Amino acid sequence: MATSASASLSKAVKQQYMELPQGDKVQAMYIWIDGTGEGLRCKTRTLDSEPKSIEDLPEWNFDGSSTYQSEGSNSDMYLIPAAMFRDPFRKDPNKLVLCEVLKYNRKPTETNLRLTCKKVMDMVADQHPWFGMEQEYTILGTDGHPFGWPSNGFPGPQGPYYCGVGADKAYGRDIVEAHYRACLYAGVQICGTNAEVMPAQWEFQVGPCEGIDMGDHLWVARFILHRVCEDFGVVTSFDPKPIPGNWNGAGCHTNFSTKEMREDGGLKAIEDSIERLAKRHSYHIRAYDPKGGLDNARRLTGRHETSNIHEFSAGVANRGASIRIPRNVGQEKKGYFEDRRPSANCDPYSVTEALIRTCLLNEEGDEPADY
Repeated sequence: MATSASASLSKAVKQQYMELPQGDKVQAMYIWIDGTGEGLRCKTRTLDSEPKSIEDLPEWNFDGSSTYQSEGSNSDMYLIPAAMFRDPFRKDPNKLVLCEVLKYNRKPTETNLRLTCKKVMDMVADQHPWFGMEQEYTILGTDGHPFGWPSNGFPGPQGPYYCGVGADKAYGRDIVEAHYRACLYAGVQICGTNAEVMPAQWEFQVGPCEGIDMGDHLWVARFILHRVCEDFGVVTSFDPKPIPGNWNGAGCHTNFSTKEMREDGGLKAIEDSIERLAKRHSYHIRAYDPKGGLDNARRLTGRHETSNIHEFSAGVANRGASIRIPRNVGQEKKGYFEDRRPSANCDPYSVTEALIRTCLLNEEGDEPADY
């Protein structure tokens, strides 16, 4: 199994240093999304005291020419703190700080999708939009081969692995357990986890989160997963179809509701939203992966519990549809619906914003409105 060289460094020796007192100083790790729209970057600074809110955190900068975000001649980018979490790696009082990125002229970078998402969420705050996102991922060795798979072959066919138990069915549970506990410590709204259909594939769920919190919490959960995998010497992949052929892809099913949908008779509001989504399928497909639908085309084939990328469909308890209404929601006539189209590497800011624009702001057509 190909693991990283740094994974073989002694963690016990490191622990000696991590137990040293740090005085009144606090380490704040600033995290941001790079120019790929998928990769995360981070760096740390020392603060003189523990920050109690975002307002206590200073702006910072970095070299955007090394993160696919600017050219070298004008490469200073601004890091604007947006959300703060406890640091599960360095522990209290240290912090993880999720940041927005602005260019030299204080305009958002192309991959800073949080700014418009926040604006749209503020417009519908009185409707209390809740989201829950189901993040699927695949654990790989550093050579890109799925963790635990035979080095020159395949494991047995899919069937025994989903929610499986046992060394021959669950590949890499230590990573899942470490990530879950780290997220709880950090204050991420993680609400569950399970082994997925393909061996070495797992899922964690984040939510319910209201408004902009959905994107913030999912991005930080992804960062924590990358860091946990780094400690174990393996890699996490959010590729929507990491292994071609008769293996399940990886999505990020998004559950959505408003106050009206959650109250008695809310099924009518759910059905109205689905009707609006049906008329705007291509806009959503473009918003649901970082390559405008190209990544999802490998996954949304109509097989392996997916819908066809070219067709919109909805149904009760139907996992082959674009939109699934859970059976108990159909029975109780209130609750939420699940959009099964977003890919595992989607930007949650883009996905949640698209749902608000179509379902609550009643936008139509292939382009988002400008507010």
